[in-house]
Amino acid sequence: MTDSFAVYVPNAELEPDPLDPAQILAGTPEVTGKVLWESPDGRTIRGIWQITPGTVTDTEADEMFVVVSGRATIEIEDGPVLEVGPGDVCVLKEGDRTVWTVHETLRKAYAITLA
Repeated sequence: MTDSFAVYVPNAELEPDPLDPAQILAGTPEVTGKVLWESPDGRTIRGIWQITPGTVTDTEADEMFVVVSGRATIEIEDGPVLEVGPGDVCVLKEGDRTVWTVHETLRKAYAITLA
């Protein structure tokens, strides 16, 4: 395991993480991110993720995240519609099929657990 650390999320430098064009429903959203820590078995990932305005589809992992900046509406198929913004904690379950409508560039710090 890596040493303990702290990262200032609002201005952390992120790397391009291109979307599959089939995921984009509207606009020209761009994704960037950075993995801060990953368990040796690859099942636990912690990092920072950002998406610019637009609408995209996704199938979620088991994830908890905190929105640092920006706003989005997350529609979960056969589930709730979540409005998230700065300071909100969100939990998504593995397999959730979602549509993200990003109103303002959204940056989040996340923890994902893979099956």
